[in-house]
Amino acid sequence: MIRVGVVGASGLAGGELIRLVTQHPELELTFLGGASSAGRRPAELHPGLRLDLGLVVEPVPEDLSDRCDVVLLATPAPVSAELAVRLADRVPCVIDLSGAFRIRTPELHDRWYPGVPRPDGLADRFVYGVPELVGGQLVDAALISLPGCYATAITLGLAPLVLSLGLDLRTVVVDGKSGSSGGGLQLRTADLHPLRNGAIAPYAPVGHRHAAEVRDFLDRGKPGRIGSLSMSAYGVSHVRGLMASSYVFTDDEVDTRTLQRAYLRFYKGHHFVRVRRHDETLIPVPDPQAVLGSNYCDVTVLHDPEGGRIVVLAALDNLVKGAAGQAVQAINKRFSLPEETGLTMQPVMPA
Repeated sequence: MIRVGVVGASGLAGGELIRLVTQHPELELTFLGGASSAGRRPAELHPGLRLDLGLVVEPVPEDLSDRCDVVLLATPAPVSAELAVRLADRVPCVIDLSGAFRIRTPELHDRWYPGVPRPDGLADRFVYGVPELVGGQLVDAALISLPGCYATAITLGLAPLVLSLGLDLRTVVVDGKSGSSGGGLQLRTADLHPLRNGAIAPYAPVGHRHAAEVRDFLDRGKPGRIGSLSMSAYGVSHVRGLMASSYVFTDDEVDTRTLQRAYLRFYKGHHFVRVRRHDETLIPVPDPQAVLGSNYCDVTVLHDPEGGRIVVLAALDNLVKGAAGQAVQAINKRFSLPEETGLTMQPVMPA
């Protein structure tokens, strides 16, 4: 059994990690870490988890090498940055779910994460963990930084255009809509039910740091292929799920058939990316409702000749494929397990 520690056990992503790790046939949950929730059992923190694991949340010690083969950091970026320094080289693998190490370029990181200092060189050791795109790099990786939920959807949506078709994307404009769980459990007036329910709240109308990490990652793979990438983000009254709609302008000649074939080829054999026609089901897809509770990302690509643009739609459950599920998928890759192990749950609909 692979011994797993979860730090940040009281948060939404932490609870989802506990749920997925405890139902995985090859993983054993051996440590729960946290500060404010120290001494509490998982069932006290997450009402859906009536588990008697013999574990309570503890402060993170200096060394976990005798208790964990992999430590998952579901903590805010400043906390992850501090813990990564302590745990790197002391456990076989650290997987960070925060934004502390997603952006490799120092100047770009400082712009979007000004309160998250990092030691020189540490960020370069992290593999940016999109399993479908860097799977080989995850094998035996000691440090893995998972992309954000929006960044996962955007990257999976744009990757075939850049990495397969080799298009030059003159301009990419992303419209993102996410449920309230994307903001975690912090108490904010704008997230109170009387204000959030039924709302479409433009909380980041002119910029989002997940767009910056997508650009940083794709530029490393194919430098200069993206002219500009900008994003507007909206909160909607769903709890789980997000949709990233990318509007791509290019001077290269394309059509819908060529695009669809390229996406099907690119993701052939990748179980968790489902390339779909938007009119193939009773409701138009992708739709976050059609992936809730699962590790799937649904992707549709279309060509709009009137608008001179490519439209890429990507939907996922932000707590599963956008966080905890992708972490388990990375563990499977890291320890050479079948990628679907522990992640075969189908979506729950309606939710």
